[in-house]
Amino acid sequence: MKSITIKGSERESVGKVATKALRNAGAVPCVLYGGNQPVHFSADERAFKNLVYTPNAHTVVIELEGKSFNAILQDIQVHPVSDKILHIDFFQLFDDKEITMEVPVKVVGVSPGVLLGGVLRLNTRRLKVKALPKNLPDFIDADISPLEMGNKLYVTKLVSDNYKLLHPDNTVVAQVRISRAAMKAAQEAAKAAKAPAKGKKK
Repeated sequence: MKSITIKGSERESVGKVATKALRNAGAVPCVLYGGNQPVHFSADERAFKNLVYTPNAHTVVIELEGKSFNAILQDIQVHPVSDKILHIDFFQLFDDKEITMEVPVKVVGVSPGVLLGGVLRLNTRRLKVKALPKNLPDFIDADISPLEMGNKLYVTKLVSDNYKLLHPDNTVVAQVRISRAAMKAAQEAAKAAKAPAKGKKK
């Protein structure tokens, strides 16, 4: 999985006054969990642009004055009106410990059902996976090439030896639905087939 580097500074004071001062200065207060003890730090709000405002998933390298930590974003708080980032929690990664995170789904292939006028619906845009940090995928390929009109792609078709998918077997990732136009054409064709041929004697 691709990684983004965040350079920050450890903070000694974590009270409300200090936190407000950080935000006023354009910095985001953060906490790194998962280690022996939480690490409180802050970083420039612009440093999180490529981590937060993207549909992609990334791991994070947090650099704090000579120390480096591998982590993932665990939780984020934003202002309800301005969408300004208020606080971010990270979780530290260790090479020998599995981690759980959501990974985006990437549609690949061409569906015969779509070519015939069906509508592709992506039911699940992100899937929760559990894996060692080195095995975390950038995205999960959802191959729709076998899907005919009305077919569904279940999560069981996306299994991998590198990670576990934490979803029930009946989870639908994508499906090809019959479009209104295709349904109308099928109904008209059925009516035409049932109707007596023009000019045919009874």
